Amino acid sequence: MTILTFLAMLVRGGRGVLVAPHVGRRSMKMTANADSERFQNGADKYAAYLETPEGRLRSDLSFDNLQDFLPPQAKDLCALDVGCGTGAAAIRLARLGMHITVLDSSPAMLDIAKRKAEEAGVADKIVLQHGDAAQLTNLFRAASFDVILCHNVLEYLDDPIAVLCGAARSLRDSSAILSVLVRNRAGEVFKAAIQAGDLAVAESNLIAEWGQETLYGGRVRLFTPDRLQAMLNAASLAVTAERGVRVLADYLPSRISRSADYERIFELERKLSRRPEYAGVARYTQCVARLG
Repeated sequence: MTILTFLAMLVRGGRGVLVAPHVGRRSMKMTANADSERFQNGADKYAAYLETPEGRLRSDLSFDNLQDFLPPQAKDLCALDVGCGTGAAAIRLARLGMHITVLDSSPAMLDIAKRKAEEAGVADKIVLQHGDAAQLTNLFRAASFDVILCHNVLEYLDDPIAVLCGAARSLRDSSAILSVLVRNRAGEVFKAAIQAGDLAVAESNLIAEWGQETLYGGRVRLFTPDRLQAMLNAASLAVTAERGVRVLADYLPSRISRSADYERIFELERKLSRRPEYAGVARYTQCVARLG
């Protein structure tokens, strides 16, 4: 039995059984304030991360998964990118002919998104909106969008279900799709054990509600696939597909070049992402959902 198989069995055995510690409202508010500050002051750092092989792989895989569920004729559809960051996904959707609204609470992120959209020649298809993901209901009319992205957003929010409810309200009809990407708790177990060699943290992460992310040094909420699906169901959303993002790439030996072998790594990850036994231990979980 390999370490991958053993850890997968260990993580799977704990899903739905162990209860995470309670996090108080004051603590969550403090976390939200810290998140706002790090995304405002660290926008350039985040943009640089997205240019690394790890950042590219996360973006490329999640968009590849999304494309499997877009209609063949995506031109003129309306999309919303919640927590758009640097606008990378929005630019890709705009190139397909969609009209995109990008929402972010960080003016610095929106500035980068605007500049990149202009450089890509798709600025006419992208509308920038400054605001909080928790205010979707107040910011947009009901049934406004055919596609909504919520990638790497819920792990930084006080009330993920409220945001999902706002997103569900904004979907145009039962054919519209919501794509959600979150930090997978099982991936944090693997990261601690394989990358850091810290078995104590790996064991702790089996039941942790919060993890430590490395880019800014702040906390992030951890999800299990079961928990994410339950949240989507609570928002009257039905899961169409579940995929894993970055299953093995973070643990490859140094002799494999993340840059020179990027396409081979991407193709392997693409195959792994569609197999539940591997997707369950990926660094990120992606769910595509529709109105239930």
